[in-house]
Amino acid sequence: VLLPAGLLYVAAGWFYRVPIPVQPLKAFGAIAIAQGLGADVIAAGALLMAAVFLPLGVSGLLDRAAAVFPKPLVRGVQLSVGLLLVRLAWGLVTEPPRQFADAGTPTLLLVAAGLVAAGAAYLWRARGITVALVGLAVVWMLVRRPDLPLSFGPTDLRVRIPAAADVATAAVVLVVPQLPLTFANSCIATADAARGYFGSAAARVSAGRLAVSLGLGNVVAGLLGGMPVCHGAGGLTAHRSFGARTGRAPMLLGGVLVVLALAGGAMTARALTGFPVWILAALLAVAGLLHIQLLRDLTGRRQWLFALGVGLVGALANLAVALGIGLVGWWLVEATLRRRSGASPS
Repeated sequence: VLLPAGLLYVAAGWFYRVPIPVQPLKAFGAIAIAQGLGADVIAAGALLMAAVFLPLGVSGLLDRAAAVFPKPLVRGVQLSVGLLLVRLAWGLVTEPPRQFADAGTPTLLLVAAGLVAAGAAYLWRARGITVALVGLAVVWMLVRRPDLPLSFGPTDLRVRIPAAADVATAAVVLVVPQLPLTFANSCIATADAARGYFGSAAARVSAGRLAVSLGLGNVVAGLLGGMPVCHGAGGLTAHRSFGARTGRAPMLLGGVLVVLALAGGAMTARALTGFPVWILAALLAVAGLLHIQLLRDLTGRRQWLFALGVGLVGALANLAVALGIGLVGWWLVEATLRRRSGASPS
């Protein structure tokens, strides 16, 4: 999980020069957990994602496809991601994953602690509050896991070549549900957010280039049996909101992940289960709320209607369906308005 993400963070920071995020493929993770899929199927899915997005990015097809999506639909995708982050944060404090040390803590206490931490992170995010929260989380983690085994070195590293059956399963079960989310959020919405946040400094960021870099990251993840990776507009908002401004931030973060992966191995995995879920939830919630604020540049009833429709349907049901309906609806309305405008007297 940590090594492919760390390597892609270093590469993305060096190339894009702004804090482009790296994150796991969310639909992949949810489906793999729900269906109990093994590491070989997940590795096959990562290689298939690379096989899809590398040609789309290199050929320029993805950039041309991105031009079809108007700003309100992009804002709808970003609203959907923001709402999902807030919902994920709420789920962490109301139903913590059972492998975490906080799983037995009373829900009311976790919710109260999470709200306090989220309020502090939102109000004082420009004053380094996240450094204090993460420092507290590390101390908390070590206190909750005093029995950590002192084992150094990476977990088993070997090249994985998936079997044909694993490829077939991954294509149907993992890749097809993930494609719309990766196309919309990892490529189009991330490129849009980067331009909005960093202007000319994000000149290297485009939907097509993001497709290439996530594709290369998934080649590494697939061959090593790691977690498939992508970029994401929500992660970009989080990095910027908590102080990152250049590519040096993701390069530093990536370096830390690589060291943890190669030096900590299984010890790191066990230590992370002691990370306080209320701090994790607080940071996710703040990132989600700030991401929703990207909608502030919308104007007019039609833009808001389409953005809210895509965002709410995407968060509550299915983003691919929301995007498809929104795209068809937007261009039908656009064609109707143009036809009326051309038919009216000068």
